[in-house]
Amino acid sequence: MTPTLYGIANCDTVKHARAWLAGQGVAVQFHDFKKAGVPAHALDAWIAALGWERLINRQGSTWRKLDDATRAAVVDAASASALMQAQPSVIKRPVVAWPDGGFSVGFDPEAFAARL
Repeated sequence: MTPTLYGIANCDTVKHARAWLAGQGVAVQFHDFKKAGVPAHALDAWIAALGWERLINRQGSTWRKLDDATRAAVVDAASASALMQAQPSVIKRPVVAWPDGGFSVGFDPEAFAARL
């Protein structure tokens, strides 16, 4: 089984993660949020495993462009899930579903190497 990397193709962090994995000879399945959306079942699993707080990229431009009321309304897993479905770019990237059933968010070469 191969890892599935979820993200946006033109995201620099996603590009680095994909290049690093390719350099290690690891084939990955890539799921582009912009083209294929965010799978609800996968999002539920990520929230359960990682917590909704880790998945929201509060440093990104998408979050900063949201109005104050929308940002303030993100208070729990349900409200975060609704926002991530509506605005996939607010999800911290990449999210990786590893063959062992675990998940990670963001790119850290050492953490990725430990998974391999």
